[in-house]
Amino acid sequence: MRNLIISAALVVASLFGIGAQATAEESKAPYVELTNPVPVAVPGKIEVVELFWYGCPHCYAFEPVINPWVDKLPSDVNFVRVPAMFGGPWDAHGQMFLTLETMGVEHKVHAAVFNAIQNEKKRLTDPEDMAEFLATQGVDKEKFLATFNSFAIKAQITKAKDLAKKYQVTGVPTMIVNGKYRFDIGSAGGANEALALADKLIAKERATAKAAAN
Repeated sequence: MRNLIISAALVVASLFGIGAQATAEESKAPYVELTNPVPVAVPGKIEVVELFWYGCPHCYAFEPVINPWVDKLPSDVNFVRVPAMFGGPWDAHGQMFLTLETMGVEHKVHAAVFNAIQNEKKRLTDPEDMAEFLATQGVDKEKFLATFNSFAIKAQITKAKDLAKKYQVTGVPTMIVNGKYRFDIGSAGGANEALALADKLIAKERATAKAAAN
């Protein structure tokens, strides 16, 4: 009898455990809320960050989806691209992106760089090779190389790597909303779903800011 009672208790406990696990999984948010929020670049605006890598095919596939969305963002939202720099070609491509951004030409050649790496299979990990290719896109070769090796870019590299650590990013593409919420295409359920989630979190942050102001 004692064994039967124990067995019954174990069955009940097991069922309760399964139910609790299912409930937890069903309520699991498609994003992670950071324990330590990261300050945004422009105070007063809701920040959306995309961490990416030119060598990532998923990031490349995300481009035609995210770009039209970025173009339609309201004025109270600040979109920022941050290169993920995990060593090797990640660092080389990230440094190239930061250089082009500093020169004010990134928006003109961003698609061409992505295409060269993803479709034309150019490595573009050597500064000279980068400069040669970018020259075909109208970027001044000598100015690019001088900027690429400048102290200003080194400082930006340190900042980008520090941000990735604070965001606790391990892969790309990853999005961060207002320094608080982290998610990727997989956790969101797809590219369009990721942007819908971003819209939802932007609205949430807007409402929070409005409530705090009243």
